[in-house]
Amino acid sequence: MNIREAAEQWEEEYLSPYASFSNQTKGRDRKEALCDIRPEYQRDRDRILHSKAFRRLKHKTQVFLAPEGDHYRTRLTHTLEVSQIARTIARALRLNESLTEAIALGHDLGHTPFGHTGEKILNEICEDGFAHYRQSVRVVEILEKEGRGLNLTWEVRDGILNHRTSGSPSTLEGGVVRLSDKIAYINHDIDDAIRGRIFREGDLPSCYTDVLGHSVRERLNTMIHDIIENSLNRNEIAMSTGMEEAMQGLRTWMFDNVYRSSAAKAEDGKAQQLIVALYQYYMVHIDQLPEEYHYLMDELGEKKTRVVCDYIAGMSDSYAIDTFEELFVPKAWKV
Repeated sequence: MNIREAAEQWEEEYLSPYASFSNQTKGRDRKEALCDIRPEYQRDRDRILHSKAFRRLKHKTQVFLAPEGDHYRTRLTHTLEVSQIARTIARALRLNESLTEAIALGHDLGHTPFGHTGEKILNEICEDGFAHYRQSVRVVEILEKEGRGLNLTWEVRDGILNHRTSGSPSTLEGGVVRLSDKIAYINHDIDDAIRGRIFREGDLPSCYTDVLGHSVRERLNTMIHDIIENSLNRNEIAMSTGMEEAMQGLRTWMFDNVYRSSAAKAEDGKAQQLIVALYQYYMVHIDQLPEEYHYLMDELGEKKTRVVCDYIAGMSDSYAIDTFEELFVPKAWKV
């Protein structure tokens, strides 16, 4: 028995009967030889972690565009926080931690520069629309490895696609990530907003904080415990009714007071104009796209509009700004 087989046997002996077992995966689009060390979901986790799209997350906006200060979240730190919350819950429920982590690490790979602002404008200008959760799947299926994709298992791709609020993951591990994403961004965005002096902790509605807690730490602890208590030894991932209502209420309050606030959205118009300008430029100058994007069009038959959208969506905030300046901002004359 090799190391992978021993790990798979441990899963069968220890994990919950409702967990996703590595040796029962629906598999990959392209069949591969099994690893002698790592079960399938662990391989997927490693592939995501080593991908270019994952590394770019460190320079992509979470909420605040180009914040001044080292302690504001980026899309990468958000992803790591989601992963940690999800792993804590999965371990307590005896679910497959590797599958949970793979979904968590990959759930936002398709995010655009400038966060949901970039996503919104690309959805408007791309003829086939744009949504980050679909783009995340496109990244791992096609765009990584110069058009070959990461060839991940079906369960990981399903979890990535269905991490959104209206999603319905097919595995409990996907359900854990779906709720962990909400828990993470609500609480950590509160932390960033307080740091940015948009509001104070005491300004949060007491009808929600009396249920959830009166600090980021307390709210995280309360919600994580609630999910574990309401999901243990059950074939579903759930929160208690009162806890879920308070979480959704606080989420709505955050949309009204942070995500759509003048402070957080002050530069949105400029960011959207920048993305529109880049999109229009590359639609005309398609020859200036990197070679891998020509492969998508020439060999895989992808539409030009889709490929230009892919290229811009993959940019980090700083790279998008630098590219815009290179293309459209006059340079000082030097002798």
